[in-house]
Amino acid sequence: MRNSQLRYAIIYVIITALALCFLNIYAARSSRNLVFRANESAVMERARVIAASFQDLDSVTEEAAQQAVLVLGPQSYDRIVITDEAGFAVFDSLSVGNETGAQFLLPSVVQALEGSDVFYSRFRSGLIECYASVPIMYFDVPIGAVYLMVCDSAQGALLKGLEATVLRLSLILALAVIAFSVFFSAIYSRRMRRVMDSVRNLREGDYTEENKIRIHSHDELEQLATEFNLLTDRLHESEQRRRQFVSDASHELKTPLASIKLLSDSILQNDMDPGTVREFVGDIGDEADRLTRLSQKLLELTKLDAMAEEERRIVDIQAVARKVFRMLQPQIAARGLRLEDATIPGCTIKIQEDDLYQIIFNLVENGIKYNNDGGLLRLSLEKNENNVTIRVMDGGVGIPEEAIGLIFERFYRVDKARSRQAGGSGLGLSIVHDMVVRNFGTVRAENLPGGGACFTVVFPYAEKEETK
Repeated sequence: MRNSQLRYAIIYVIITALALCFLNIYAARSSRNLVFRANESAVMERARVIAASFQDLDSVTEEAAQQAVLVLGPQSYDRIVITDEAGFAVFDSLSVGNETGAQFLLPSVVQALEGSDVFYSRFRSGLIECYASVPIMYFDVPIGAVYLMVCDSAQGALLKGLEATVLRLSLILALAVIAFSVFFSAIYSRRMRRVMDSVRNLREGDYTEENKIRIHSHDELEQLATEFNLLTDRLHESEQRRRQFVSDASHELKTPLASIKLLSDSILQNDMDPGTVREFVGDIGDEADRLTRLSQKLLELTKLDAMAEEERRIVDIQAVARKVFRMLQPQIAARGLRLEDATIPGCTIKIQEDDLYQIIFNLVENGIKYNNDGGLLRLSLEKNENNVTIRVMDGGVGIPEEAIGLIFERFYRVDKARSRQAGGSGLGLSIVHDMVVRNFGTVRAENLPGGGACFTVVFPYAEKEETK
């Protein structure tokens, strides 16, 4: 069935019907057995009284049987049959269907002739029928049998009424369960439809507050709604970041492309001397370089977002830092910066080495770009038993206080004009942040009291394994 409401309602009804059927059967059998056990001793006692009347006789005769029956009043039984040792009835109290003179070999009578007491009861047509068969003994030898039948209409009517009452209550309870099942399944289905509608809307890009699920049921559905709302917030945030990223990337790529287009059109549309053309071509090359750097950093960010976890290993930070210094030495020399290498050996962490190189490279390059000519550029390492700390400090103008919490966002730049002049794209620090977090570290930025900025990266310390 495609309708969950109907399906759940039918399941509830079937379970309830089975339970009520079991209840009715159990109640009927229990009440009948109770009545049967209550009648057993009384009926068996009557049959034994008749059998005891033959205790001094060595045979069962019709006269003795008639005399023995007089012990019981006619109201205490519905039928008495007394047989001899061969099973022939010598007395039958029925006037219609009398079996006197015929063999009366009912299974219970046969068992009685073998020396056993037999009793059984049944409930039929509003009557409780009790049957008792006992042997007539002469010196421990069966010489006949007494068959006694007692019908009780009063107890039968009481038992029938009790079963009818239980059945009526069961039907009322079944109807109530059906009503409640339909009601609660309708509520459940309505909530599930609300969830499904919200999921469909979310698939279509609806992240608004109206599409969030409001369920207060203190059960799994409420937990599902809470998780869905959290997922909606995360997707909304991711979608906003994606749109902002696409917008910023488009804007950043458009600027060098527009400059290249403008410079190339100027060369084609104007007569220029070779010196001017060479200058324009140099500008085109600079813009192409800037476009290449921007594309490369966008590619790095894309790879970082989609990169699977690679195997990490123990890396000495000092060795990687000195590789970075060698690579950036021309830029350091061009700005006349004073490089202070305060690294120490033994600062080992567990990381992907390419990530560590990129982190240090971007921080040092950032310190070069936004430093003052002839300023100080310092990289230091510290370690304790738990962590290793990397600090990159520059002697520039520092970071505005309102921008400190934003500089790790993609495409964010404090001074866009200066950033363009320095070749910055606003992606380097974002790459640093993502790589640090991916390797279980933290990064923060702060201003130095005497001017300049300091970037601090903290990683868990990992002791280098000794080779044997």
